[in-house]
Amino acid sequence: MTDSTQIFLILGLTLAAFAWGRFRYDLVALSALLATTLTGLVPASEAFLGFGHPAVITVAAVLVLSRGFERSGLVDVIAEQTLKVGEQLVWQVLVLTGTVLVLSALMNNVGALALMLPVAMRMAREHARSPSLLLMPLAFGSLLGGLTTLIGTPPNIIISSYRAAQTGEAFGMFAFSPVGVGVALAGLFFIVLLGWRLTPRREGQASADELFDTAHYLIEMRVDEDSKALGWSLRELQAALEEPVPVLAVVRDETRRAGHAFMGKLEVGDILLIEAGPDEMKLLEDKAGLRLGAEPDGTADEAGDDGSDASSKEVSGKEVSANVAASEDAGDGAEAGVADADADGEQKPPRRLDPEGLQLVEAVVRNDSMMIHRTVVQLRLLNQHGLHLVAVARDGARLKQRLRDIRFRAGDVLLLQGDEGGLGESLAILGCLPLASRNLTLGQPRLLVLSLAIFALAIVAMLLDWMPAAVALSTAALASLLAGVLPLREAYQAIDGPVIVLLGAMLPVGQALDTSGGAALIADQMLAMGRDWPVVATLTGLFALSMLLSNVINNAAAALLMAPIAASLAKGFGVSLDPFLMVVAVSASCAFLTPIGHQSNTLVMGPGGYRFSDYWKLGLPLSLVVIVTAIPLILWVWPL
Repeated sequence: MTDSTQIFLILGLTLAAFAWGRFRYDLVALSALLATTLTGLVPASEAFLGFGHPAVITVAAVLVLSRGFERSGLVDVIAEQTLKVGEQLVWQVLVLTGTVLVLSALMNNVGALALMLPVAMRMAREHARSPSLLLMPLAFGSLLGGLTTLIGTPPNIIISSYRAAQTGEAFGMFAFSPVGVGVALAGLFFIVLLGWRLTPRREGQASADELFDTAHYLIEMRVDEDSKALGWSLRELQAALEEPVPVLAVVRDETRRAGHAFMGKLEVGDILLIEAGPDEMKLLEDKAGLRLGAEPDGTADEAGDDGSDASSKEVSGKEVSANVAASEDAGDGAEAGVADADADGEQKPPRRLDPEGLQLVEAVVRNDSMMIHRTVVQLRLLNQHGLHLVAVARDGARLKQRLRDIRFRAGDVLLLQGDEGGLGESLAILGCLPLASRNLTLGQPRLLVLSLAIFALAIVAMLLDWMPAAVALSTAALASLLAGVLPLREAYQAIDGPVIVLLGAMLPVGQALDTSGGAALIADQMLAMGRDWPVVATLTGLFALSMLLSNVINNAAAALLMAPIAASLAKGFGVSLDPFLMVVAVSASCAFLTPIGHQSNTLVMGPGGYRFSDYWKLGLPLSLVVIVTAIPLILWVWPL
């Protein structure tokens, strides 16, 4: 079997694994690297040189600098102004998409989206508007913004490094700007004037109360004198039940304590706020002797045989339900309160209890989350992370199956309860992005100015060729850490491990495609088909092929695989290498057709209630706008 046949076989399996999505992309990339090494396509001594490649170091430095911008308060200042845009939907789309476009030019695309996503959700809720009208334009704007600078997106960094290897000179910081800015502006105008009208309108998704409908699932259980659970700790209660039933809070003497923080013994009169359905309620009554309802002056009726909702159970003529109301003003998740109804059905005001560490927050599961394909039991959310899982929504609807049986997917929206102090850290460890409205806490002015100054010096060093991009940006990241802009622990958390592994592993695989002759074979076929056509037609075909590939696999992997093919095509036509590389750089970053092509697309899928087929409705015409704009600009700025 020839080397080219082996590399095609390995790449075919790799692309299939990327598209399947059962295994995370970093594992797939590492498997491809080891396969090429074991077959001799990549020398064993060079197998892991990709992890020290300038492109990998540059991406890691950009991630650290992006987190520094967030912590210094730069983005919060921008977000605070964004919320003042007004009620007109067109202006909201323009400001949100334009803001994320500018941010993603200077920082990681996903990081820019993550910072603006809560702002968009809050804007949708304040104006009683479906977030589906705002989130897809926001995600696509983050991709367009990455086209404009060297550090805007990994494909630009990869293409710049590839050019340096081929010609001895890399693309500069703003070498991508003439084409990237033109394409980004064309895409922005299309989205604002027409594109947002092509997004689906998912009604009722803006409110956490409507999405999760927690009033139908949170109940009160009382500890009586004859309860088996009297004198038990919550850990002993869970052991007796033999399955996780989330105890969100324990109410004693009108004071509520978060369930995960309650370490005492249950006493007579204690009220347990529990996330449960009819089956769990029966279990609590049988094994723990708990009684439904907050008042001990009656007996609770059992759940109906028809499996009706546990939202309301009669207790001596009273209905007891627990309602979760999202806090729009404070931005601190949600508070639980108990609402009583009298015998005539007239609703009484909810009884508010003092919150002691109890906080509910919405969060979306990221593509690189450790939660994917695992259950709440396997993750040990309560014991290891201090989090209760209250509800899960997928594709814009709350999942009705038992929480313990749900295997999480990227894009799932979770309603979680945890301690206010450690909630953010727990979400970061799990790989979740908070969605709930938040207070825009501005960073210290000194740190804001300092982080901007450090970044500006790095840009100047790159423009004046004092340092290569990897060295300049790494120096800026180190300076940020030494100056206290970002703690060292957060810097390590900011580095996206799966992306680093993907780049480090796929760089040698891409080189193997070139050295094995595989790239030349593909280029020869394209040359043969386009022999009677002008070069611009082949450029357009290369653009379309690379764009389609980026909608199936990671954009960095697409750039790594297409760069050798572009170089072979340029050599075959006997023209300049630059326009072909620019075509790959732009097209690999324009994954608008599917939710799996880029993390930004996946992150908005759950909060926006999108389906897989929704993306091409806006993504296909936007892709055509990009092609029509990019090809003439590339040929004008980088002539053949």
